[in-house]
Amino acid sequence: MTVSFSGRVAAVVGGVLVQSVALASMGNIGTTYGVLPSDIASAQALSLFNDQVSATYYNPAALAKDPRGELTAGLMHAEHELRASSLGGADAPIRNGDVLQDSPSQHMLLGMKTDLTSLTQYNHPIYFGLMLGVEKYGEEMLAFDSSTSQQGQYFEYGRQPLFLNLGGATQLWRGIDVGATARITLHAAADLSATTDLAGNTQYEELDVSAKPSIRPIFGINMDWGETFCGEGDDCWFNGLETAFSYRGYSNTKTEVNANAVIPGVIPNPGLMLNINTLDSYQPNILAGGVQYQSGRWRTGVTIEWQEWSALEEEFENDTIKDQTVSGQPGQLTFQDVIIPRIGTQFRLNENFSFTGGVAYSESPLESNASVDVNYLDTDKWIIGLGVTAEYKKTRILAFPVRFDLAYQHQILEDRTFDIYDTQSAVYPQPSEQVEASGEVNVISGSITLKF
Repeated sequence: MTVSFSGRVAAVVGGVLVQSVALASMGNIGTTYGVLPSDIASAQALSLFNDQVSATYYNPAALAKDPRGELTAGLMHAEHELRASSLGGADAPIRNGDVLQDSPSQHMLLGMKTDLTSLTQYNHPIYFGLMLGVEKYGEEMLAFDSSTSQQGQYFEYGRQPLFLNLGGATQLWRGIDVGATARITLHAAADLSATTDLAGNTQYEELDVSAKPSIRPIFGINMDWGETFCGEGDDCWFNGLETAFSYRGYSNTKTEVNANAVIPGVIPNPGLMLNINTLDSYQPNILAGGVQYQSGRWRTGVTIEWQEWSALEEEFENDTIKDQTVSGQPGQLTFQDVIIPRIGTQFRLNENFSFTGGVAYSESPLESNASVDVNYLDTDKWIIGLGVTAEYKKTRILAFPVRFDLAYQHQILEDRTFDIYDTQSAVYPQPSEQVEASGEVNVISGSITLKF
């Protein structure tokens, strides 16, 4: 068998990652865009109070707000136009236009919610929810690419890995619901041993590939002030007022590859060792709190998120591709914690139709304006969402109520200047180029939900 050793390692990595794809992302659909159309339309401002199955990600306690079960199927398409305009430099490469990344993210979404009370000997309701998202409309289970870049690469956008949440909720007391979710990501590992000659002919190969789930918690609590403090049928100030709080534990997708090659007469046992340990699709610890007020046909909500991105620096210390811990090296990769305000509103036109809108401002967690060889780019952004919901309680075909959601979201990336460092450049340790990062993202999402 004639295969170069580098080719063998590439094959191992491809096998571990299921399908290796360029331009993978450090984000995930829930944080970057929104899970279901209702979340995308409100710029996630109303997501803490959303009783659909996306509540397993934002606030699992909201699963208990609606006692009905549901089945949800949807599609999401995010189109990126991320630019890096050259401002010149001593060793600037020739760029083919300003667009650095335009690979779309295309998710198939499946969700289910049901009441598990009938499985127990108690009458107290317990709700279970499952949310699944698969990239490339269901064909790509694990989108992953970890690499250095000489031209720059965007930090948050690109293809997204498998999205899987399992959650449950119940009512703790009148008007107070609590819930918890297990967010599941995959950690993959591969070990390769081979004997080869200088021509790349291998023998005595041994390959071991494994993947195991990593489970991280999400907790939520929701309080309906009117139901808690007002009597049934009473008209009091608290009616329509809700507050919610959630904690999302950090999660990541990572891969470890260990390989060694023995070349008789050149490299004896234990051979040439190759160790790669890298991560992708990192989600930080997130604390979110929100308030919602509903009056007549209107409901309006405000959510404030705190995201702990500074902890990513420690994660990168063990990353053999993106490690930036070399002392004295210019352009260190650093992150900052950010606070994201979101505001959204919904207007119910009639029994069947309602309209949702939202806006958010997200400061970039990337604090540094340079990162040697990695060359991450990221900017502050405005997020604007619009959506429409059509719900029919009776149809001629279906036995249960049906709901259709359609949403559009536009993200505007503000201009930001970065220095590009390339250790292979003739001018290093000076920056090889200076670029201005900017761009826009357009997201379209639709779903159908059956209530039962």
